Amino acid sequence: MKNIQYYKKALTIAGSDSGGGAGIQADLKAFSANGVYGMSAITAITAQNTEGVRDIHPVPVEIIESQIDSVMEDIGTDAVKIGMLHSSEVIKTVLRSLQKYQMYNVVLDPVMVATSGDKLLKDDAIETLIKELLPVASVITPNIPEAEIILDKKINTKEDFKNAARELSQTGAESVLLKSGHFKGNELTDIFYISSQDELIEIPFKRIDTKNTHGTGCTLSSAVASWLALGYTLKEAIRKGMEYTHQAILEGSTYQIGKGHGPVHHFYKFWS
Repeated sequence: MKNIQYYKKALTIAGSDSGGGAGIQADLKAFSANGVYGMSAITAITAQNTEGVRDIHPVPVEIIESQIDSVMEDIGTDAVKIGMLHSSEVIKTVLRSLQKYQMYNVVLDPVMVATSGDKLLKDDAIETLIKELLPVASVITPNIPEAEIILDKKINTKEDFKNAARELSQTGAESVLLKSGHFKGNELTDIFYISSQDELIEIPFKRIDTKNTHGTGCTLSSAVASWLALGYTLKEAIRKGMEYTHQAILEGSTYQIGKGHGPVHHFYKFWS
């Protein structure tokens, strides 16, 4: 009899992107590319492409909960990536499931606005997200517009940016990866802040000249979740997740898909 092997596993709880560049589709691609078995619980079905979101159809909360139950009762998971949760009811349902199954390695991408500018989160859900879900996350990965919504203040300068990372940790999240992509310039610096150690790590990188940035936030958070599932520390998972995502953007920059913001190249290690 052959030796039995076991996959490292990651579960994404997020919305579906019919265009394949973001959401559940990007999450599963990133999981696979980074060496883990991916599972999903779909929170909403979106009609979208590279140009924008046309429509959103919420999945009933009992179906979301049933998807999570089905995965956890049979397969289990080593990490969780959470993306688009469009209402307070959905957020509370996901929180109950996290607590019920004592899920760990929770990577929360507080998706509020799509790359196209389309709003993806109801106003009444923002407070619920901040007060109830952020405190259970191992790491949250907001961009500047999302951080501004959470903190209810503008981030205009580099000093504002550093302070914002610390302030975001006061929501209760174990750590914060604050993304700088909305700043202008070719030289950018993301901030990774670990609240328990009061450690602020600057992560410099060069901007890639491309419009193919659809789904980068989903891809990064899923890559980080993958490396956490594989047993790496949070610092190592952040570093490896960012290296993978940066290269996926670079490799995808020469492709043309659709008329708007194209996707990154999730499988650049395997084909080109």
